[in-house]
Amino acid sequence: MRTNYSKRAMLSLKFSEFEMPPMQDMLIIGKRAPIGPEAARRMAEALSPEQFSIIELEHPRVEAVLVRNSLLQMLEKKVLIGIILEEVENLLSDSMVLRSELKIEIAVHREVDMS
Repeated sequence: MRTNYSKRAMLSLKFSEFEMPPMQDMLIIGKRAPIGPEAARRMAEALSPEQFSIIELEHPRVEAVLVRNSLLQMLEKKVLIGIILEEVENLLSDSMVLRSELKIEIAVHREVDMS
């Protein structure tokens, strides 16, 4: 019996100039990653003082997320962390550190009475 099997991956590459700090908007830190939450926080603080916060988590593979403070002002922490964990669930091993860029776009539509 012959079975057809196909596995595909779509890749999207984004290139930009090297920036400081090198983590962009977020670092997702695995439980056994070579850099821990405190070292990541100190690195961010040295490169961009008061721009990032560390959020420690109770998760089997993710120890913490280092996130740009401006993102936490735009989106509730619980919602943001829930989305992050959902998206990295099958991508992150406990020894990885993932760098992530996050863009939040807010659309506002209002209706006003013209009378």
